[in-house]
Amino acid sequence: MDEVWTQHGKVRAREGEGAMELVVDGLTTQAKYYKPLIYEFFRKAWRGSRPAWGDFAVEIRMEYVGDPPWLDLDNLAKAILDAIKGYAFHDDAQVARLLVERAPGERERILVRVDRLPGAAPGHP
Repeated sequence: MDEVWTQHGKVRAREGEGAMELVVDGLTTQAKYYKPLIYEFFRKAWRGSRPAWGDFAVEIRMEYVGDPPWLDLDNLAKAILDAIKGYAFHDDAQVARLLVERAPGERERILVRVDRLPGAAPGHP
């Protein structure tokens, strides 16, 4: 994916080749922090494609340094899916595959990748 990153504060995103990538720098134990942060990015800075219909695969990876933070991954996933709804896809019911993981990394951040699944219909369901 060679597209240019769009950035606003701690959030940056790019799209290309049928996928969207989103990165949020830093971590907090409060999953509810991410929804308004990401939503503000999309509202103020994002000029990418409009949401699509069809099925999607979403991968969310929380990278940490040192001890893993005490954060429920299911709450993190819900906050992120709510924030990208209306930008990557119309409704989070379109997510046919969801992977959420916690792993050590070089820096503390959340990585999100949204892929349109093959055979997804371009129109309304």
